[in-house]
Amino acid sequence: MKVRLDSRMKKPMLIMLIVLGVLFGGIFLYKGVMSLLMKRFFASMENPVITVSTAKVAYSNWEPKLKAVGSMRATLGVNVTAQLGGMIQTIYFTPGATVTEGTLLVQQNADPNIAQLHALEANAELARITYERDKKQYKVKAVSKQQLDTDLQNLKSLRAQVAQQAAIVEQLTIKAPFGGRLGISKVNPGQYLNPGDTVVTLQRLDPIYADFYLPQQALARLKVGQKVNITVDAFPKKTFTGKITTINPLVQTDTRNVEVEATIANPKMELAPGMFSNVEIITDKSKPYLTVPQTAISFNPYGDIVYVVKEKKDKDGKTVLTANQVFVTTGESRGDQIMVLKGIKEGDIIVTSGQLKLKNGSYIAINNSVQPANNPSPKVSNEHDG
Repeated sequence: MKVRLDSRMKKPMLIMLIVLGVLFGGIFLYKGVMSLLMKRFFASMENPVITVSTAKVAYSNWEPKLKAVGSMRATLGVNVTAQLGGMIQTIYFTPGATVTEGTLLVQQNADPNIAQLHALEANAELARITYERDKKQYKVKAVSKQQLDTDLQNLKSLRAQVAQQAAIVEQLTIKAPFGGRLGISKVNPGQYLNPGDTVVTLQRLDPIYADFYLPQQALARLKVGQKVNITVDAFPKKTFTGKITTINPLVQTDTRNVEVEATIANPKMELAPGMFSNVEIITDKSKPYLTVPQTAISFNPYGDIVYVVKEKKDKDGKTVLTANQVFVTTGESRGDQIMVLKGIKEGDIIVTSGQLKLKNGSYIAINNSVQPANNPSPKVSNEHDG
C-alpha cells in the first residue's frame, strides 16, 4: 500500500520538474536569441552622418597677458587733521579744489599764542643785549666768567622758548602737506577743533596706484616695468595705461597670491581711489600661437578635447569624413578665441559646432554656412549707450 502511494506522488512531481525545466530553458533560449539578433541589428546599422561646422587651425599673433581685478589707490592720501586744540578762525580752502604743497587751508585762533611769542622774543632780545654788554665788560675784568656764562645760558634758554612758541603758532596754521585734490569739508568757521579732528581729506590722484593680486605661478612672468592696461566701469570705452612699480616679495600663505602695485597715469583725475578695475599685464612681445574658436574646445574633467576631421574609406570603398577626438593643451583666451599649445597642428580641420552629438569616429557632413563667433575683441553692446 505504501509503495503505491509513493509512486503516485512521484509522477506529478516529475511532471512539474519537466515543465519548469522547459519553461526556464525557453526563457534563456529566448533571451539568447534576442541578444544575438540585437547585436546583428546594430552591427548592420551604419553610423549616422552628423552635420557640423568646421574651421582650419591657423597661427595668429598673441600678446601674452595676465588678467586680474584690482582696486585703485591714491599715491598719497591723508585726512588733514588739527595738531592742537583751538577755535577755527578762518577757512581758506574750497572743497574739491586742487591744491599744492603748503597751501593754507585753515587758520585756528592763535592770537594769545602770538602775543606770548612776542613777549618771549622781547625777553630774548634783552638777554642778547645783556650778554653782549657783559662780554665787553669781561674783557676788562669788570665781570666774572661765571656771570658771562650765566648770561649765555639765559640767552639760549629764551631763544629755545621763542622757537617752541613759534612752532605752536605754526601748528595752529593748517596747511596741505602735499599737492592733491581736496575732499568734502568737515569743519565750519567758529568750530572748536580738538587734536586729531579731521578737517578735510587730501588725495594725490596723478599718478594713481592700481593694487591687484596674482597667483604665485605668475611670478616667473612678472617684472617691474611691465606695461599694464586698466579699465573701469565708469569709463568702459577707455583704457588707462601704466607700469608695474612694485611686486611684493611676500606670498600670502592663505591664498598663495602675490600683491602687485602698478602706477597709472591719471592726468584728468578720472580714476578715483577705491574704484574696482580690470587689469591686463602685458608679459611679453607679440608672438604667433595656434588659435581656434572657443566653441571648438570640449572642456572635460579628464581633459580638453577637439574633434579633428579625417578622411577614411567605408565598407563600400567610398571616402567619408570622420570626427576624431584629440586631447589638447590650451592657453590664454581672448574674446571668442583660445590659444592651443599642444595636441593639434597648423592646417588641421577641426569641428567648431555640433560636437554634442559626436563620438570618436562619428561620420560627419560639413556645413559652414553658419560659423560660430571667432572675434579676438568682440564688442559688447550696451543698451544704455547713446
